[in-house]
Amino acid sequence: MIEESGRLKLCDEEQIPWKKWGPYLSERQWGTVREDYSDNGDAWNYFPHYQSGARAYRWGEDGLAGISDDRQLLCFALALWNGRDPVLKERLFGLTNPQGNHGEDVKEYYFYLDATPTHSYLRYLYKYPQTAYPYEDLVTTNGRRSRQESEYELLDTGIFDENRYFDIFVEYAQTVPEDILIRISVINRGPETADLRLLPTLWFRNTWSWEPGSAKPQLSQEGNQNECRIIRAKHNELGDYQLYCADKPTLLFCENETNAWRLFRNNNKGLYTKDGINDYIIHDRTDAINPANSGTKAAADYALSIPSGETHIIRLRLCKADSVKADIFFTGFDELIDQRKQEADHFYESLSGDRLNKEQQRVLRQALAGMIWTKQYYEFDVARWLNEHPRHSTRNADWQHMQCRDIISMPDKWEYPWFAAWDSAFHVLPLAMIDPTFAKQQLNLFLENRYQHPNGQIPAYEWNFNDVNPPVHAWAVYVVYQICQDYHSQNDLTFLKSAFASLEHNFSWWESHREPDKNVYEGGFLGLDNIGVFDRSAALPTGGHLEQSDATAWMTLFSQSMLQIALELSLHDPDYEQRVLSYLNKFMATAAAMQDISDEHRDMWDEEDGFFYNVLRFPDGHSTRIKVRSLVGLLPLCAVTVVEESTLNKLPQVAKYFENLVKRRNHLTAHIFCPIKPGVENRRLLAIMDEKKLRQILTKMLDEQEFLSPHGIRSLSKYHQEHPYEFHWNGQTFSANYQPGESDSAMFGGNSNWRGPVWVPVNILIIRALLALYAYYGENFRIECPTGSGRQCNLFQVARMIAVRLLHIFLPDEYGRRPVFGGTEKFQTDPHWRDCLLFYEYFHGEDGSGLGASHQTGWTGVMAALLSIFGSLEEEELAELGMQEIPAILAGNNNV
Repeated sequence: MIEESGRLKLCDEEQIPWKKWGPYLSERQWGTVREDYSDNGDAWNYFPHYQSGARAYRWGEDGLAGISDDRQLLCFALALWNGRDPVLKERLFGLTNPQGNHGEDVKEYYFYLDATPTHSYLRYLYKYPQTAYPYEDLVTTNGRRSRQESEYELLDTGIFDENRYFDIFVEYAQTVPEDILIRISVINRGPETADLRLLPTLWFRNTWSWEPGSAKPQLSQEGNQNECRIIRAKHNELGDYQLYCADKPTLLFCENETNAWRLFRNNNKGLYTKDGINDYIIHDRTDAINPANSGTKAAADYALSIPSGETHIIRLRLCKADSVKADIFFTGFDELIDQRKQEADHFYESLSGDRLNKEQQRVLRQALAGMIWTKQYYEFDVARWLNEHPRHSTRNADWQHMQCRDIISMPDKWEYPWFAAWDSAFHVLPLAMIDPTFAKQQLNLFLENRYQHPNGQIPAYEWNFNDVNPPVHAWAVYVVYQICQDYHSQNDLTFLKSAFASLEHNFSWWESHREPDKNVYEGGFLGLDNIGVFDRSAALPTGGHLEQSDATAWMTLFSQSMLQIALELSLHDPDYEQRVLSYLNKFMATAAAMQDISDEHRDMWDEEDGFFYNVLRFPDGHSTRIKVRSLVGLLPLCAVTVVEESTLNKLPQVAKYFENLVKRRNHLTAHIFCPIKPGVENRRLLAIMDEKKLRQILTKMLDEQEFLSPHGIRSLSKYHQEHPYEFHWNGQTFSANYQPGESDSAMFGGNSNWRGPVWVPVNILIIRALLALYAYYGENFRIECPTGSGRQCNLFQVARMIAVRLLHIFLPDEYGRRPVFGGTEKFQTDPHWRDCLLFYEYFHGEDGSGLGASHQTGWTGVMAALLSIFGSLEEEELAELGMQEIPAILAGNNNV
């Protein structure tokens, strides 16, 4: 058995705690809702970055390249000082939403290079400048720039000129659970010898200040050994640990307590505060650290002077106290780490076999590494937070049942150190490939009564749990169940039954809260931020309400997914057979409602344009279509599923009632594709669109002057570049125009743009829909692809073409340039940068460059799943798909 697979099995079957320690430490805790105790709900300004070094957190911790236990009681991370920075580099810096001309953005360069699902091996790279970090320059310059200008990035400041920086590689390797080898390799990339203070730091999360009478843990220096220094960590609940530090560094101790005097001119609780080590290193304040060598925060101080081009290695070992014999702290240290690295190689080779070339393997591995590194400890007791508030806050006041103390897959450890429900549904797809247990746990988490509201709603995100994310949870549950069957030979009906019960509760919530008219839905912005002409989460300037094509399509997909789950459960339990028919009925009613031709202006389908639009319903009852060609109109394509004949044959009673129900409600099937019409191998198709409408939609989607970008499907049609949509009301003009890069709209703070860029998650849904449609239509359905090319393709080829264009974002072309890096020459040409991938939030609709959050591996990490399906492609296959220029690397040539 592959070694890592064996460890996963031990975790699942014998509860061996390989995952007790992991990369659970956030990269940003400051400026978050949980830490916001302001009077006005201004989280970004209440706890700014400059206070983070001196102010103890309430709900979690952050650090650089860090790890923690799964309750985040004890944390380990790096601190750095180049002799010039105004503060120790203990955490990542970035702009908050009000500071950035395009929203929040981390202004650092760091990379998740490798990781295994049990955290037996982790590898991280941080690029640390040798000159003073330009904090003020980044804030003031970005503050002066308009939305029409690009963001001012760290490379733009010139701080990396002449390669005056350190590459700091951090590796973690577990020999056994709770015995972690830590190897830090520092490489001077600059032209001359440079000094560095490297301070590996161990500290306890401050829980005692919030729990009167609770025992306070302690760090202290133990007796010196010949080859190392030892920090002992004592905690009543966690137990005792020891950190062994090779090469006899000086140990520094202080307390993880707020420096209230520095920040607020209030009295401190003691002599030593959170910023004590910072003050000792930078300001030479010997009174800032505890001479008794004890506290709740400690660092090993390594003063290094590294010649140009050379590497210095620091070795540490964190383990349960007294579990390692004193004479073998570092015996065979490097060999053990290298062994874990080789085992990681074996694990990923087993995942992809020899189907992927070197560059494709790199994308797969770094995508999955990012998925693993962004697992975080998340603690938030909403009722307690509200009670502790100095004001009677209304934020999340309806969610006092939420008590979160969990490891959660996050979209991003810096910009989003909190979950987002629909992001998580996409995260689990690649995670299920490598760790099905964790993937299922993540889906179940949001369906637990600690998260799901008693009324059935799934919480959206920390800023406002009441907001509404697209209901993709049921779809993700069914897909993960299938992945577990196909990849891992698991048939977890217990998981499916449990999820189904909670999802039914959620479906009922949608019906009672988001269905203003029969079978037509609204949901506010639904995760698509600025895609429309109005802020869909606010009151409409016209009054009335918006009947949403996307909300109704999402609910159609929801009913299809519930039907599929009910079918699977019916194969094992006849009690679910009636649920199949119930969700079939709901599917037909919702799908038909999108095309209610009794009122031509209320009908979401525009026959002349061959496209779906949102419908604005005025207070007096009349309506008009909002004719913006966007993903809102493509999402009905995604609401499609196929029922196998073999399934219906095993359920003859269901099959009989299935057919009778469709015939009985033929007034609905007159507007949608008939669910009992047999296709290839007698499959049945549940879809909103009949073949005529499907062709009309695909013709627009595959038009390179509309939706088809060289790098996937755009979120808004390029048609609106020359023809912006405008809506006039009471002397005001509301408009939507194609913006392939960053948004110039203030709607949703400009933090993300759905007016043209390529977003991976929706592309995944489109690809999945095309594959389902191919399973039904087979070779009998062909469409011109791209539109106007004269090339006829089946739907599998269309799906593959879109997948290839997406993958091409990350793969080097024939000139060795990766579209994801755009025009940033350092990333395109420097050998120490060009293979360090960034999985951005979204991508430029024309050149494929990365935009938004640079480390939102979350749903962009689903590229790993695409590679597993479409990774092995021959040159002639690509030529058939209409790629104008075929990168040699995609043709399987590893010698590029």
